[in-house]
Amino acid sequence: MAYISQLTETTPQTRLWHEVTRFFPAAIRALLTQLSAADWAALEEIRLRTGRPLMLSGARGEYMLTPEGVLTGNPEQAYRVSADDMLRTVELVTGSSLYAVEDELRQGFVTVPGGHRVGLCGRAVVDGGKVRTLKYLTGLNFRISREVRGAADQVLPWLVRGPRAVYNTLIISSPRCGKTTLLRDLVRQISNGIPRLGFAGLTVGVVDERSEIAGCYQGIPQRDVGLRTDVLDACPKAEGMMMLLRALSPAVIATDEIGRREDVEALEEMLNAGVSILATAHGASVDDLRGRPVLRDLLGRRIVERFVVLEYRHGPGAVRAVVDGGSFQALGAVRCSR
Repeated sequence: MAYISQLTETTPQTRLWHEVTRFFPAAIRALLTQLSAADWAALEEIRLRTGRPLMLSGARGEYMLTPEGVLTGNPEQAYRVSADDMLRTVELVTGSSLYAVEDELRQGFVTVPGGHRVGLCGRAVVDGGKVRTLKYLTGLNFRISREVRGAADQVLPWLVRGPRAVYNTLIISSPRCGKTTLLRDLVRQISNGIPRLGFAGLTVGVVDERSEIAGCYQGIPQRDVGLRTDVLDACPKAEGMMMLLRALSPAVIATDEIGRREDVEALEEMLNAGVSILATAHGASVDDLRGRPVLRDLLGRRIVERFVVLEYRHGPGAVRAVVDGGSFQALGAVRCSR
């Protein structure tokens, strides 16, 4: 088994290794260098907590590294993150300026080049009952962003309605099952056009409140979301949908993690204006959403025409079913490519 740093050819894994490891200090970078290309292909999160083991997780499960870079499940053998490790990582992630990313810290995360999202934890500085920033940072989660081109290939035939229309679609799953990855590829393909389905490209507006769909860095998408796509980064969903509707005339609006009443009200405004919706929501099934009052109302009004239900099966991106929003009957069961 070759360490990824020993590979000379350019692969998605080696490019990712170069992209990610520059945000970690030398000691942790050296440990991550001991991972194989297969480890990097499966890696989803790198977690640092001051005084506790360096944790990695992904399709291969959760594990730690010894100070020699050997995989272990024993916390007693694991490399422990020092206060200096944490300080240096924060400096690299923020460009040595917490002030420059204060607006992002208010949301609890920073997006770095490559579209990767770094969640931060520490002491909240509160002003007027609202979080102004974070300080004394002691926890960090580096969540790796990936494009999976073709992730939507097998569900698109169920979601496209004619050459210039798509069904209002809600992607449902528990966390880390690939909702955002699937949504991103839907946006890309609907924006570019899908020749095999005779589908012309449409103007898509993305409200990326958590900077995960397009992975914008300084306003520029780091992920391919299509040539006819406009992105409102770090903008509240409800407000962003109205802004896009008023100013950019989208045929489709896409957003992540709906669940608040104002989100649903904004969705209704979009539909009244003739705009199609692509969105995601947390839930294990369609029935699970009925237990949440706001989403129960959405389902009851038959606003959603298609549900795509994902599950984690040997990794994210497995489609359990595509469900019709009128009859609530399954239309098909497929598996997304990874």
